[in-house]
Formats: sequence, C-alpha cells, structure tokens
Amino acid sequence: MVQPTIRIEQLTRSFKMGDEIVKALKGIDLRIEQGEFVTIMGTSGSGKSTLLNILGCLDQPSSGDYFLDGVSVKDLDKNELATIRNTKIGFIFQSYNLLARTSAIENVELPLLYNPAISAEERRQRAVDALKKVGLETRMGHMPSQLSGGQQQRVAIARSLVNQPVILLADEATGNLDTRTSYEVMNLFQELNEHGITIGFVTHEEDIARFSKRTVVLRDGNIIKDNIVSDRLWAKAELNKLPGPID
Repeated sequence: MVQPTIRIEQLTRSFKMGDEIVKALKGIDLRIEQGEFVTIMGTSGSGKSTLLNILGCLDQPSSGDYFLDGVSVKDLDKNELATIRNTKIGFIFQSYNLLARTSAIENVELPLLYNPAISAEERRQRAVDALKKVGLETRMGHMPSQLSGGQQQRVAIARSLVNQPVILLADEATGNLDTRTSYEVMNLFQELNEHGITIGFVTHEEDIARFSKRTVVLRDGNIIKDNIVSDRLWAKAELNKLPGPID
C-alpha cells in the first residue's frame, strides 16, 4: 500500500498572545495522497497560513501527529527540520523570493548548494533541466529584473523542483499576477501535476482553486469542507478564451 505524501491527525496549534491563548488549529485531520493537487482555502484568521507553515516544516504543532512522506515530523530538531525542508519540500511564494543580482540559473541552483552529495556539474544540469520544464531555456542567464512577473514565478517554480521534492507547497503563487499570467502559471502547475508531482496550493481566489483537483476549506481553525473539484477548469482552455495572443 502506497503511503500518503502528507498525513496529519488531530493537529493543533496554539499561540500565546499576552494573557490569552489563541487556538489557530483545533484538532484537524488531513491526508494528501501522492499525485494529488489540493487547494487550501480560508479567510484571514482561518488557520490556513498556520497549516501551511506546519506542512512546510517551518513551524511545529502544539499537539497531534504530522507525517511527511512517512517521516514523523513532530519530534525532529531544528537541523532535522532544515534537512527535511531542503530534501522533501519545494516552496513557491507570492513574492518569488529570488536573489536580485543572481541569474535565473543561479537562483535555481541555490537549494542544491547545501547538498554536499551533489557535484557542481550535477547541480548545473539539474538547474538547466528544471528551467526547461518551466519553459525558460532561453532565459537562463537573465537577472530577475530582466524577467516579467510570470517569468520570475516560473524561475521560482524551477527552483522548487530542483531538489526533486515529494510535494510542492505554493503560497498565493498567483497573488501578484494578472489574469493571463495567473492562468499560464496554473497551466504549468497542471502540467507538473499530470507528470505525477504532488501539489498543495494555498489561495483565496475561488477561480484559481478550480484548477486543482480537490479543495480544503478552513474556518476558525477547523476544516469545514474537503471536496473533489467537480467543475474543474483547465488553464490551457481558459487561456484560449482570453483576448490577445498566448505568450
């Protein structure tokens, strides 16, 4: 039996704010299977950012269990958490988080610089392959300032792929993009998912959520909906409906 990529059980997270204890997550259960494309939604204060931080091993739960690719996360120390972040998780952020004075290919190579088992030659080849996957083989030497917002996000996606993670975690990855560019990025996510890559995607945009396969909705620290997307959209088809040429 294939184990899920993510399994959390009775997960809680509380924060102390002054004399008050705020319960951001209230005992939630969630499984994400290999090859799924799951959107996590919720208004501000729903707990989705807290959940994403825990899934990304940037924070640890107050109680409950979290297994990532079969590994129990809750008892790992800081160094072990850093290792699991660098080997099993690919992050994509709304603001891209690229180094401004570093070329696209050098930005993509960055996660591999901390892996002594990978030679400089292999590091460069993996970066080249990742940029080809996102359609930027002709932009490898460009600086972020020479790239459009959509191209910068593609570099960020390539960087997230270079360590061959078990899951991509995207935090509002289309939040800074216009409609056409958002659909182009979602088309890329759909293509990656069709090739077997597991994706967890946080968004507040309902139209963007319809490009995923499943939607999980949080409210006040609880999961209130967990549904298969019955009216799923395909980004390539939606792009074709927009006026003007496709980039």
